[in-house]
Amino acid sequence: MRIRGTTAAEIAGSVRDQVASGELVPHTGLPPVRALAAELGVNRNTVALAYRRLVEAGVAETRGRGGTVIAAVPQLAREGVAVGGDRVDLAGGNPDPRLLPDILAAARRGEYSRPLYGVPANDAGLDAWARADFAEDIDHSFRTLVTHGAVDATERLLTAHLTRGDLVAIEDPCFLASIGTLRLNGYRSAPVEVDGAGMRPDALRAALEAGARAVVCTPRAHNPTGASLTEERAVDLRAILAEHPQVLVIEDDHFSAVSARPYHRITPPNSARWALVRSVSKFLGPDLRLALVAADAETTARLAARLSAGTTWVSRLLQHTTRELLLDPRVHELHEQAREVYAQRSGLLVERLRAHGIEVPYRPDGLNVWVELDVDGRAAVAALAQRGWAVRAGHLFAPDPAAHRGAIRVTASTVTEPQAEAFAVELAAVVADLRSTAT
Repeated sequence: MRIRGTTAAEIAGSVRDQVASGELVPHTGLPPVRALAAELGVNRNTVALAYRRLVEAGVAETRGRGGTVIAAVPQLAREGVAVGGDRVDLAGGNPDPRLLPDILAAARRGEYSRPLYGVPANDAGLDAWARADFAEDIDHSFRTLVTHGAVDATERLLTAHLTRGDLVAIEDPCFLASIGTLRLNGYRSAPVEVDGAGMRPDALRAALEAGARAVVCTPRAHNPTGASLTEERAVDLRAILAEHPQVLVIEDDHFSAVSARPYHRITPPNSARWALVRSVSKFLGPDLRLALVAADAETTARLAARLSAGTTWVSRLLQHTTRELLLDPRVHELHEQAREVYAQRSGLLVERLRAHGIEVPYRPDGLNVWVELDVDGRAAVAALAQRGWAVRAGHLFAPDPAAHRGAIRVTASTVTEPQAEAFAVELAAVVADLRSTAT
């Protein structure tokens, strides 16, 4: 390692050059600030500033007493991991394919002309539908855009307003992709505890007082817990956010068309920067990769600059297909069916778990059921796998991997009544075995 330079910029540039050439590989420790300052004959503050710039650029990361090391590409958990063997898949987080409409048939309907560079980024018919849909829940001016799904929308919204190192308030436990978005972009997370009514007001207030510059909230069918905001909780959160009008508020209403719960808005009227994101993945199909976004004028302008018609607009074929599906009465009927079926299946699983001594404190909405256990969640996942069941360990959904060690997430979207009963029996047996082993 041959770090050179007499200014912070030169020292940071020297390290970056060695990373780019492969001389410095991920996890390599950089010299202590005092030692490198003495070697280079510079003030220790100069080296400290250089290291800070490397961290801000994502080239290095600090590990407390472990010093500063070269950063590696984060290894992130993701949804939809394939389940091998004969295990029953209660882990994937996917919707039931039988409750999704025929995308190819919709793509062939209606009028579609192949667009060329320079056409408007948004399909006019889809934009009109989105404006009408959002207007039912937003009582002040907004503009609409289309992005490549909710994850893409959230990432673009954050990068449009924030810089590396900024603090972002996210739910705890949290949607896997949100954790990944923050880590990949170098944001710091401020975990906000979630209960059956959504984000806890005291935890949100603490995150904002700690300096959070953005809040990402799921108003209903929260993944992984299935929690939905109550009207009373939304009022409390709005009041807290009203004290911080400069904070970016992102609401990810991913389950909108098939949720069994009403949408309650947390964005206060005085928020300067906000967005409501509604993807179509859970009720039209994940492969459409499309989300509708309503936002304030400045935020929309910043997003539009990143989704220009000349380069990175969302495929007009996908927009055409989405429009045809959203305007189809038969698809509306399918959504009504999906809403009832998903609610029935998650409710059935909760009832069976409770009958066998596994307490779930509230009835969830959405595709998943969150189960807090008094044993190690990872051990429970491994034991269930040996018995033929695939679920996800709760710590994967925690901004702090040390949290939620005793939880599991169970996807109920396709569960049958016999499966719900059998799984509850098996989980109760696993918990009993783990308790006896612990004692």
